[in-house]
Amino acid sequence: MASQRILVINPNSNEAVTQGLREALTGFAHPGGPSILCHTLADGPFGVETQEHVESVALPLRRLIEADTDSAAFVIACYSDPGLHVCREGTTRPVFGIAECGILTALARADSFGVIAIKSRSIPRHIRYMRQMGLLERLVGERALEMSVAETASGEGTLSRMIEIGGLLKADGARSIVMGCAGMARHRKPLETALGIPVIDPTQAAVAMAIGALAVA
Repeated sequence: MASQRILVINPNSNEAVTQGLREALTGFAHPGGPSILCHTLADGPFGVETQEHVESVALPLRRLIEADTDSAAFVIACYSDPGLHVCREGTTRPVFGIAECGILTALARADSFGVIAIKSRSIPRHIRYMRQMGLLERLVGERALEMSVAETASGEGTLSRMIEIGGLLKADGARSIVMGCAGMARHRKPLETALGIPVIDPTQAAVAMAIGALAVA
């Protein structure tokens, strides 16, 4: 029988992103609650930034989840939710995608939301996903940092750029902000302080949902 452990999988091979996830999730550990293990997909690209990258990690993610007998729930920590449905098909345990969870959490905090993307070329992929979710009418807009996944995780000037883009989304009418990359995790709290509206780290949102699912299982 699976233990009460949540496996958070970073589908890219950048360990700095995974370490940022660990730091962002430290507050979720509590006595009697599930343990949270953050894992890097060693075979993944250094950053999941294109549709090709998204497709390339889907089956490796499924194989990882199918081979794991120790986790009670899984979180795919990439904002494109790569392999989400094929992974759900491969297990009876819950699998959460951070984009889906982040957007739903943003809508629980405000009537409208905006998304900060890493690059402009990511936006059409995200828009297509939100259209499939039926939530486009509540999206104010999505704006890009024009940075790589690696730069958002550890680059200088990331937070100031996020504050600039988040401010534009707020001016557009967004009443909550979703950070559209797992690599942004460490910037959530200072960004929220600067903007004065709810800022959602999608990995935190997904882990919160996973903990809730296990609590009532």
